[in-house]
Amino acid sequence: MRKRIVIMLSLTLAASIFTGCQSNTQSGAQSNGQSTNQTNSESNSSANNQSKSEGKLVVAARGGSHVAAMEAVKAEFEQAHHAKIEIIGLEAADLKQKISLDAKNKNGAYDLIMADDPWMPEFSEAGIFANLSELGVEADADFEESSLALGKHPYGTGDLYALPFSGNVQLFFYNKQLLDSYSEEVPQSWEEVLEIANKVHAEGGLTGYVIRGQQGNPIVSDFLPIFWAYGGQVFDENWSAQVDSEAGRQALDTYSKLLAVGANYETTDIVSSVSEGRAAMALGWPSWFITGETASAEYAPIPSKATADGQAASTGMIGNWMMGVTANSQNQELAADFLSFITSSETQKKMVEHGGVPTRKSVYLDSELAAKYKHFPVQLEALQNSVARPRTAKWSRVEEALGVELSAAIAGTKSIEAALADANEAINQIMQ
Repeated sequence: MRKRIVIMLSLTLAASIFTGCQSNTQSGAQSNGQSTNQTNSESNSSANNQSKSEGKLVVAARGGSHVAAMEAVKAEFEQAHHAKIEIIGLEAADLKQKISLDAKNKNGAYDLIMADDPWMPEFSEAGIFANLSELGVEADADFEESSLALGKHPYGTGDLYALPFSGNVQLFFYNKQLLDSYSEEVPQSWEEVLEIANKVHAEGGLTGYVIRGQQGNPIVSDFLPIFWAYGGQVFDENWSAQVDSEAGRQALDTYSKLLAVGANYETTDIVSSVSEGRAAMALGWPSWFITGETASAEYAPIPSKATADGQAASTGMIGNWMMGVTANSQNQELAADFLSFITSSETQKKMVEHGGVPTRKSVYLDSELAAKYKHFPVQLEALQNSVARPRTAKWSRVEEALGVELSAAIAGTKSIEAALADANEAINQIMQ
C-alpha cells in the first residue's frame, strides 16, 4: 500500500511538471510568433514604402551614342522621381533577340525597349509593346510626322505603341573638292550622279561612286533610294512583289553602271574614301560622316529624280530608332513617364550635345542649335521627304531574299532580268 501511494504521488508530480512545461512552451511560442509576425510586418511595410519611393527601370537600348546620350540626362529624371534608371546597351542583333525572348516572360526584365523602325510591325503584331495611348502618353504635333508614323500600329493610322527616339535618315554624301571639279551643283537626279561619276573615273582616275553592296540589309538599303527615284515600289496594295518591273530594271542598271566606275566598300571604307577625296559620292547615314558639329564630307538630301526632267519622288530612307514601354513591364506608369521625359524637346536639346539625334521639329529649327549643327536643316528636310521600308512583319526575310538577288546581279552571276525575276518569286513565296 505504501509503495502504491509513493507511485501515485510520483505520477501526479510528473504530470504537474509536464503540464507546466507545456504551458510555458506554448506561451513562449505564441509570444515569439507574435513578435516575429510584427517584425515581418514592419519589414514588409518598410520595403513597400521604399519600393514606392525608389522605383527602378531597365532600358534595353541600341549601344553606342544612344546610351551615352541617355546616360548624360537621366539624373534629372532619377532625382525628380526618386528612381534608378539602368540602361543596357546592345548590338542590334543581340538587342532584337533579347527583346523577343524576354517578351515571352510574364514579368519582363525590361521596362522600356528601343527598336529599329523596320522591327515595329513585327514587335507590334507580337504584342511586345504596351499601348501608349492607354498609358496616357500623348504624341504632340512637334514630332516630325514621318518619324511619329513609325510608332503607330497599323502604320501611320493606328494606336501609338512607340515614340521616335533617334531621327536617323539617309543622306547623299560627297567630296566637295571633287564634285566642284566636275559639276557646278549637287546632282538632283541619278542620271546626273552617273554622269559625274563617269567623269571622275575617266578623267581623274578616281572612284566615281561607292556602293554598299554586301548581301542583306546593306545592299537593299543602298539600292532602294535609287529604285524609289525611278518610281518603284517593293509591293503593290495587295502585298504582291513589284521589284521585277521597269523601274526595277532601270534602277538596277544604273546601280550596276555606278559600280562599274566606282567601288563596293563596307561602311568604314565608304566614309574614308569620300572624306579623303579618293571617291566622289555615296549614300550613307549621318552618324557615319557627322560627329557632333563636324562633318567629314558634304551632304544633301538624296537625289529625288531618275532623270533631270523626270518626276520627283521621296527617296530618303528613314531609319529611326523607336522607344516604347514593354507589355510585361511591372512598372509601366513610371516607364511611360520616363519615355515622355526622354523624348521631350527640352531633353532632346540636351542630348544633342552628347550625340543624340532629334525627332522633334522644334529642336531641328532651334536657331542656336542649327547654327552649331549645320546639318540639322538638311536632315529635317530629308526626314520630311523620307520613305519607310515596307511595313510588314516579314520584312527581314524579304530584305534577305532581295539582297541575295541584287548581289548576284552586281557580281555578274545573274543578269539583271533574271535576278529581279528570282527576287520577285522569292518575295511572293515569303509573303504567302
